Amino acid sequence: MSHKTQISAADHGDTSNRRVDGGDFATSVAEMVADQAPPMFAVVLEFGDGAEAEIVAWGMVLDDSTYMVTVDGKNQYVLAEPENAVRYIRGHSDITPHLVWAGPSAARSHG
Repeated sequence: MSHKTQISAADHGDTSNRRVDGGDFATSVAEMVADQAPPMFAVVLEFGDGAEAEIVAWGMVLDDSTYMVTVDGKNQYVLAEPENAVRYIRGHSDITPHLVWAGPSAARSHG
C-alpha cells in the first residue's frame, strides 16, 4: 500500500489548482485517505444490564501493530492485536468492556 500520490510538476506553483492523477487535488487526496484509513475501534464500558454505556478508549489498527489511547489521554497502549484492548480497561462485576469497530474501513478489515 502506497501512502503517496504523484503531483504533476506543472501544478507546483498554484496550490489552489493542483491535480493528482488527472483529477482535482482535494478530491483525489480525500479518496486516497478514505482508501487507506486504518480500521478504528472504541472500547465501550457496559454498566449493569446495558442500560448505560461509556466510551473509555479509542484505537486504530496499523500494518504491524495496534494503538489505543484512553479518552482522557492519560494512558496509551501498543497492542499485538486489537482484541487485547479490553484486557487493559478495568471492569468490575457489573461493568463489562466491549470492543466496538467504528466506520466502514474497520468493518471491511475485521468484519
